Amino acid sequence: MAATSIRVLLLALLLIASPFLQVARGESDSEADSVSEVVGENSDLGTVGDEEQDFVDTSYSPAPGIETICVFPKNRAKTVAAGEQTELLVGLRNDGESSLNVIAVKASVHLPFDHNLLVQNLTALAFNNASVPASAQATFPYLFAVSKYLQPGTFDLVGTIIYEIDNHPYQSTYYNGTIEVVEAGSLLSIESVFLITLGFALLVLLGLWIHAKSATLLSHRSTFGYFLPYQRVYQLVLTGLLLRV
Repeated sequence: MAATSIRVLLLALLLIASPFLQVARGESDSEADSVSEVVGENSDLGTVGDEEQDFVDTSYSPAPGIETICVFPKNRAKTVAAGEQTELLVGLRNDGESSLNVIAVKASVHLPFDHNLLVQNLTALAFNNASVPASAQATFPYLFAVSKYLQPGTFDLVGTIIYEIDNHPYQSTYYNGTIEVVEAGSLLSIESVFLITLGFALLVLLGLWIHAKSATLLSHRSTFGYFLPYQRVYQLVLTGLLLRV
């Protein structure tokens, strides 16, 4: 009975775990595909400039034929520690007819239910000599850090890349989605929490199995313990009867 219960619990645990494993595998595959599509022969284009420019108040329209993508390396959960730097990669593909020059990458943090409520403008990262020819693609690293005083929770990150084509400025949004802000030193992603829970559940199942085995051994021992005295009494009685005869 105990062994059957353990099997049922283990089967239920595997059924619960399968969607998480499929999602994690799907995210990993999609992220790998995205990186392979973005990184090309011109992936080293652009060097970070030392000049500090103000791109906070600038806003331009996107240019036709320009595609962007964003990847958080080794951070599928998009977890950001308050006060610590987080890296992301901005991929840009130029399907237009003219080359473009990347000027800067910037981002801002907003409340998830209303983008008009700005939480923080992040540092804009300027680039020099970051030219992307037509029919080419390139990746640009971007390091940002949210305020260490920001309360943990879910926020929206809006990232844009600013570039010029024929001396005309444009910008494209490379990311507009949620991030999970946590306290520094407590980087526990959803996948980590699930693995910890799975390990704890396996320990519980192991404990139940050991308990069931112990109960079975004790029951067998008690059965033989009661049987042997009765057998001994029967032998003594039989011996006494033979002696009387």
